[in-house]
Amino acid sequence: MAGTKTFFIIKPDAVSHEYIGPILAKINVNGFHVAALKLIMLDRHHAEHFYAVHREKSFFESLVNFMTSGPVAVGIFEKENAVADYRKLMGATDPAKAEEGTIRKVFAENIERNAVHGSDSDENAEIECDFFFSKSERFSRFDD
Repeated sequence: MAGTKTFFIIKPDAVSHEYIGPILAKINVNGFHVAALKLIMLDRHHAEHFYAVHREKSFFESLVNFMTSGPVAVGIFEKENAVADYRKLMGATDPAKAEEGTIRKVFAENIERNAVHGSDSDENAEIECDFFFSKSERFSRFDD
C-alpha cells in the first residue's frame, strides 16, 4: 500500500522569485495537507549529506552550491498515495519536458533550477522527513 506522506523542498530559485505561496496553493488545490513547513538556510554539511546519493555524479558540486545559495522551504505533505501524486504534480525534472500545469512547467527556470524536490519513494520520504523534522514538529492527519 502506498504511503500517506512525502517530503518536499521549494528550492532557492523558487523562493527568490516569491513562488512559495503559489506553489503551496497549487499543492493544496490538489488535495495535499501540509503537515510540516519551515524556511531554512541549508548549510553545506547538511546539503552534502542530504544529496550524498549523487556524490559521484558530475553535477554534485553545483547542486550543493545551488541548494546552499539561498533559503529553501522544506516540509511534509500528506495525502493517500502522496509520493506518486506529488511526483506527478511536480512534473519532469527538465521543465521543458514537463506536462502543462505541473509545478516545474509553471515555476522552474531550467533542469538545474527546477523549483522543487520531492521524495522518490515511501522509504525515502520517511528518511527525508526525519532528516529535517522531529516527530513533534509534524501535524499529521493520519495515524502513525
